Amino acid sequence: MDAPLAAAYERCRALHRHHGRTYYLATQLLPKWKRRHVHALYGFTRYADEIVDRMGGATPRERTDELAAWSAEFLHGLRGGHTGDPLLPAVLHTIQVFDIDLEDFRKFLHSMAMDLTVTSYETYDDLLLYMDGSAAVIGTMMLPILESSDRAAAREPARQLGLAFQLTNFIRDVAEDLQRGRIYLPQQDLRAFGVSRADLEQALAARRSSPKIKSLIRYCVSLARRHYALAAPGIPMLAPASQACMTAAYRLYGGILTEIEAQDYDVFVRRAAVPAWRKLAVALSCVLARPSVPADVLDIPRQRDDADVLDLRGTAA
Repeated sequence: MDAPLAAAYERCRALHRHHGRTYYLATQLLPKWKRRHVHALYGFTRYADEIVDRMGGATPRERTDELAAWSAEFLHGLRGGHTGDPLLPAVLHTIQVFDIDLEDFRKFLHSMAMDLTVTSYETYDDLLLYMDGSAAVIGTMMLPILESSDRAAAREPARQLGLAFQLTNFIRDVAEDLQRGRIYLPQQDLRAFGVSRADLEQALAARRSSPKIKSLIRYCVSLARRHYALAAPGIPMLAPASQACMTAAYRLYGGILTEIEAQDYDVFVRRAAVPAWRKLAVALSCVLARPSVPADVLDIPRQRDDADVLDLRGTAA
């Protein structure tokens, strides 16, 4: 591997370690030769997200232009052109090594562009259309690296895991996203629980959620757990060497929901996080577990049924 390519992989690894500590820890459970490729995909998605979320005085127009220019350089690299970007050579190399579907990258960049103009979503279906490009495709990008005995069968669980992870982030980061002018939780759900934007802003100022907001978050947690439940059967389909990594990621991200529950669904009082000692304990248990762990032993409670969800909506009154 030449020096510029090695440097690009190292830049991606550093981004992953700094910004995605939970996922980075899980990635350490992969064989060493696979890790750099996961870092490359994370670095690509993280850098695009940083362009979109850059708040240091950059105008929306400037961020739009920067994302378009970076996307164009990426496409130029895909066509075999030279790129001087310090990060892109790693992801271009990873795409080539694993023949990753380029349509996933197109969808991802489209969703990133949406973040520059769209600040809320009316329905959950609308949000799913956004998350298809921003999260589900990351699951399918990963599949060739993780390897699977049946990639076609593993595709939908991989998509669901991407959706589960991102919805977990949206629930945890309501306050942070609100400060950026965005509300990812569907407006239809906010109205169902009697929550307005002003209510969220008041909770942000007070650093404390109202009962109605807590009921909304409880409902959103139940939606996230549905995605985890749909993702779980895909883990035993992965290559044995990849299962410990994804089992750890599954448990650690799901553990964020458990922390939110533990703080009575108040996402404004503090940013929910899995304690470091628990992360290490989960990672160790995944290393010691046998390959092909049955999905039903994973530490994510089963999804409540639709009647339970309706009951959750009813508690908002």
